[in-house]
Amino acid sequence: MTDFSDLGLSHPLLAALTAAGYAKPTPIQYQAIPPVLGGRDLCGIAQTGTGKTAAFALPILQRLATAPRRTAPQACRALVLSPTRELASQIADNFRAYGAGLPLSTAVVFGGVSIGRQRQQLARGVDVLVATPGRLLDLVDSGSLTLSSVEILVLDEADRMLDLGFIHALKRIVKLLPQQRQTLLFSATMPRPIEVLAQDYLDDPIKLLVAPAATTAERIDQGVVFVPSDQKRCLLAMMLRDPAFARVLVFTRTKHGADRVVRHLAATGIEAAAIHGNKSQPQRERALAGFRDGQFRVLVATDIAARGIDVDAVSHVINFELPNVPEDYVHRIGRTARAGAAGIAIALCSDEERPYLRDIEKLTRCPLRPMPASPVTTPLQHRDSAVDQIAASRPRQGEQSSRPSQDSIPAALVQPARQTEKAVALPKDTATGSSLPAFLVRAPSELRASAGSRNVRRGRMPSQRALGAH
Repeated sequence: MTDFSDLGLSHPLLAALTAAGYAKPTPIQYQAIPPVLGGRDLCGIAQTGTGKTAAFALPILQRLATAPRRTAPQACRALVLSPTRELASQIADNFRAYGAGLPLSTAVVFGGVSIGRQRQQLARGVDVLVATPGRLLDLVDSGSLTLSSVEILVLDEADRMLDLGFIHALKRIVKLLPQQRQTLLFSATMPRPIEVLAQDYLDDPIKLLVAPAATTAERIDQGVVFVPSDQKRCLLAMMLRDPAFARVLVFTRTKHGADRVVRHLAATGIEAAAIHGNKSQPQRERALAGFRDGQFRVLVATDIAARGIDVDAVSHVINFELPNVPEDYVHRIGRTARAGAAGIAIALCSDEERPYLRDIEKLTRCPLRPMPASPVTTPLQHRDSAVDQIAASRPRQGEQSSRPSQDSIPAALVQPARQTEKAVALPKDTATGSSLPAFLVRAPSELRASAGSRNVRRGRMPSQRALGAH
């Protein structure tokens, strides 16, 4: 099967896909859609960026449309649980887009915003409800929602939904659902203990393993720089001076760490925004929208953004700090190289983080490419020269070198150095003479070229791309 028309989808769904320019299903889509249409429980494991959202949204919409019934007030027929607000909002948008020609309603509920409007949305009942667990239980406890009519339950990013952060809420929710229901689990990673726990929620499921669990996308070039923790921020700023770093996601382990990185980048003249759990929902939405729209090219995030956020043409993912949970690394770097595109992932690893690196390489079965340190060190008083070297190392065809002027470099970068201050070592590619290895500074046009037309978003694409890459 190579076309959506071969999967048994209804005409309204096919028309929506055609209008959006989609023709070819991804492997997880063409393997998952038929059994989900048949009512089977399913556990689907596939790489990030391969369209798992469409793999459950399309058949759910068809099942609900072919068995129409009036939804009871304050009830829903399909319930999709998501670990983050941003992912919940994105899933709901996909349901609305795919089901534009169907008489079905979709609502999304999550915390951080007023609950009153959400109660109004649910008053008449909805066909599809996408929710984060906490806000869902708030609505249930206040009498604004009942789950007794749920026919289909989806756990998206199932490994996170089943870990200690959500398992207690999930157990409460499942007790409120009908025993007879269809249950679908989707994720890119599934640790063995979580896989065992998942069996408690599935009834004779179909198990799909499109790629080995925790496999990273083939089109992601991965490298590691070994650098002391106290030199990471300076090295990050130097990297980001290169215009090849066109749209960059930087991941930190903590909320305060993300804010510190943003402040340091701002002091060096690089505009960035942070997104994490301490930000209000409007702040998080503005940060993500600004990153999507190109208002700024650097978004610094905790793992809140590592699960399913789909932003166009992320050229680089930089792990400023390695995650202490190796599965999180897979989800982090999965924000690049989506829908068949290419991308670059760089890990900044201190000596204390080497155990985390070993865990990551063991999980992914993919050793990260070491980036050798430059033999030439860069004292603080000469950091402006290092910035120049990075920015000017790869002039592109038809462009002049992007060499910042002396005046454009903040004083913090050119202050006199104390004799005891450590030097900053830059990675170097001896073949190109660049301060960074060539595979880490490919121009954005080179990254897009390998993806063809599939890396273009809805409304701005030719006729084919992988659908619903989430």
